[in-house]
Amino acid sequence: MDRRALLLTPALLGLASTGAGAADAPPPNGQAAAPGKADGTGWRRFEVTTRVTLTDPEGTHTGGTNTGGTHTGGAAQLWLPLVQTAGGYQLRQALRCEAGGQAAVVRDAQYGAEVLRVEWAADSPAPRTAEVVQTVATRDRTGGEAALPLTAAERRFWLQPTESVPVDGIVRDTAERIVAGRTAPRDRLRAIYDWVVDNTSRNPDTPGCGLGDVRAMLESGNLSGKCADINGLMTGLARAAGLPARDVYGIRVAASRQFRTLGASGDVSKAQHCRSEVFLEDTGWFPIDPADVRKVVLEHKLALDSEPVSALREQLFGNWEMNWVGYNSATDIELPGSLAGQRPNFAFLMYPCAFTAAGQPDCLDPAHFQYAITAREIAA
Repeated sequence: MDRRALLLTPALLGLASTGAGAADAPPPNGQAAAPGKADGTGWRRFEVTTRVTLTDPEGTHTGGTNTGGTHTGGAAQLWLPLVQTAGGYQLRQALRCEAGGQAAVVRDAQYGAEVLRVEWAADSPAPRTAEVVQTVATRDRTGGEAALPLTAAERRFWLQPTESVPVDGIVRDTAERIVAGRTAPRDRLRAIYDWVVDNTSRNPDTPGCGLGDVRAMLESGNLSGKCADINGLMTGLARAAGLPARDVYGIRVAASRQFRTLGASGDVSKAQHCRSEVFLEDTGWFPIDPADVRKVVLEHKLALDSEPVSALREQLFGNWEMNWVGYNSATDIELPGSLAGQRPNFAFLMYPCAFTAAGQPDCLDPAHFQYAITAREIAA
């Protein structure tokens, strides 16, 4: 197979303008701390590798026309979310892709989320394969990140509704009831955070990370789900209360120092996780994660008012352990460069997504949509 390689270096990725000072910069490539430990500045480095094989066996696609058998013709496209550079806690340092098709980094028009798109010509043989390696440096995030105030346009953008996160009707009414009598933004945020923690639950049978359909959750009264549901509800209620908010979709890449279930390493193909952040004028973007509180309650069989969960509840209001990397905040995303505004299976791009002549493979069916994601910490 004619394989083509795409290599982007830190210079090409624009890391010279990350906003981190020289004393706060992560160590150069090849000089990361030992596994599980930060260096003197708190930075750690991870290598995240995604391998994808596209085949078209009978009955493996959703949408489109199923031709049956192994597909050997027809164009195909693959989209992979890329790790973003964000504030002073996460920097993407290198990206390498090897594939039999044409690979390019593209951005979605609404959010500016970077995505790797690979295209195969109609006559390219099956299976179509791609391997993408990303190197990212992270350090634990405590409190809000130092940032310039939001512009008026940015504030409007992160307050506006989306298809899956509306801010009117039952969402607005619920938010107003929760924050009634509170005027300080941090107090309003804490009231919403506590309400979400107290009233939601994690459902282990929810496919993937959930749908994140905020209105449906509130209208049904069923406030159970996984991270995209619980943290999506957090984001929707915050916006409805006048607080700019967004989800950050990503994946766990290392073991946790807090709870076993809040980490993953090695094979992280099913370790996707989204978080929430809310803009406060005095701190900038403020990190929260009520979904992980509920994850620990369920998977460790602990009471919500137990001492370990209470401590975690406080920790996750303003802190992220960065054994996780964030991709983007694009909700209800249209895939950049796709035909006729195609979208992924879910309202977000947190899994590999592909389209072939037979349709869109189910990203939660790895037996038929063959991909594997691995993560390792890079030692010195």
